[in-house]
Amino acid sequence: MKKLILILLSCLIFGRVRAQENCIPVLAHTEEDLPYQSGEYAVYAMRYVCGIINSDVAKATVRLDTVRVGGQKCFHCSVFGKTAGIYRLLFNIKEDFQSWFTCDGVRPVRFMRDTYECGYVAKNEYNYVWDSDQPYIDASVYTTAIDSTRHLNIPLKACTFDLPSLYYNARSIDMSKVEQDKRYPMTFAIDDEVYDVYYIYKGKEMLKIKGIGTVPTLHFQAKLLAGEVFKGDQDMDIYVSDDLNRVPLFFSAKIAVGMAEGRLLEYGGLKYSASWEKDKK
Repeated sequence: MKKLILILLSCLIFGRVRAQENCIPVLAHTEEDLPYQSGEYAVYAMRYVCGIINSDVAKATVRLDTVRVGGQKCFHCSVFGKTAGIYRLLFNIKEDFQSWFTCDGVRPVRFMRDTYECGYVAKNEYNYVWDSDQPYIDASVYTTAIDSTRHLNIPLKACTFDLPSLYYNARSIDMSKVEQDKRYPMTFAIDDEVYDVYYIYKGKEMLKIKGIGTVPTLHFQAKLLAGEVFKGDQDMDIYVSDDLNRVPLFFSAKIAVGMAEGRLLEYGGLKYSASWEKDKK
């Protein structure tokens, strides 16, 4: 149970898979063309469903603003999630991700992670070194599993992101170039490892979402590898608003015991009018 919140937060991005080589097709990465802007925020309710249990157990908040890093204008994204109410007595979990990436190009610059999971601690501090013959991530990584801080260089490819910058890059998908039922890979780094992820576009779908109503969405799936929580033979479903904002509205995945779900609870500062506003209930 202690890994549930991190899994739910990861569902906002996609699932782990074996290595892939190509980048996903995206729209032009100039700031004016991006589907988001400084001031945007979204709050997600994280839900656990198993037998008679059907309850929201946590919240995750994603916020975006702009800052200057080394004289360059950058987006700063913060992702914070924690267990709610009485569930803290059962599993006290906090996830704090901070990411800085360029406004033009969506290229990651810095990343920080501060995780507490029922006594387990993980801390990451990344600085991306792009101006090198062989780009790399200058990383400082601490976990209680090793109980020491390690300094290492992680090889960096053009399409490697941290989780928050990957989240925003994924929202810039050029749907005119995406084929239904075809795999599209992406890559992210966390702790001292690099993982490859992929998604499959399944088509457009009208979906009824609690608190929002029935809205047009883009339906994606991600295959999940077998592990401690996932069996490896199921899909994770992700539903993104079928409008210019491309906001994740709902996601779900079967886990070893039960189902993990997340839904958009609150939002603000969207760059464009929300397609679901007229149907909100």
